[in-house]
Amino acid sequence: MLRFIANSGMVLFLTVLTQVGGLAWLIALFFRQRIIAFLLAYTALTTAAVWIAPNFGRVALNCFETGSLQVQSWMYCALNRNYVAPELRDVLLETAEELDRQYPGTETLVLDANFPFLDGFPLLPHLSHDDGGKVDLAFFYRDETGYLPGATRSPIGYFAFEPGPTNCTPRWLTLRWDFHIIQPLWRDYELDEARTAAVLRILSNNERVGKTFTEPHLVQSLLVAHPRIRFQGCRAARHDDHIHFQL
Repeated sequence: MLRFIANSGMVLFLTVLTQVGGLAWLIALFFRQRIIAFLLAYTALTTAAVWIAPNFGRVALNCFETGSLQVQSWMYCALNRNYVAPELRDVLLETAEELDRQYPGTETLVLDANFPFLDGFPLLPHLSHDDGGKVDLAFFYRDETGYLPGATRSPIGYFAFEPGPTNCTPRWLTLRWDFHIIQPLWRDYELDEARTAAVLRILSNNERVGKTFTEPHLVQSLLVAHPRIRFQGCRAARHDDHIHFQL
């Protein structure tokens, strides 16, 4: 019974984390060398997902791309969280190219996107990201030498918050994590306000973009107010560490 509970928990955890990992674990249960079998099965399923996903209306963003649009970390591809609808891929490419035109040498970094299959399948901890039409972008940063291409304050691009006033009060049942204890661990970079403001304006002017989530204090300080730029609410994750937008 304990083995059944443990394996069930592993299947659930890996499915929630990667979508296909639970299936890979089930396959591995038929082999004595379970970890090796799992890694081989997971690699095969992840590779196959690239070819199968277009049948579900999604395409994989390339983790090996070195142009103006890049996935921030190999981890997002390894966890199958780099899938978007073809239209969203086009918007991402056009946005990155326009930002690079305005600020040559700029690298636009993609964070969490969507899983490869099934509309409505949650990509936790996000409240959306379940239909191929949502994606997160990393902020742009600089130091005393200027803009830092491809740099983020935290290793995964999330949870390095830009301080500012908020009307949200602490409450239960919320994803609005502050993570005060880990903030001193992040790199001491400054927000590149020019590039961050520019990408928000580019997205706001794109008719295919439905809405963008950014914290109100950043909208005010960056002077980017627009009907498409909205506050995500106090129960959702903070958006002063990244930009969320959707079709």
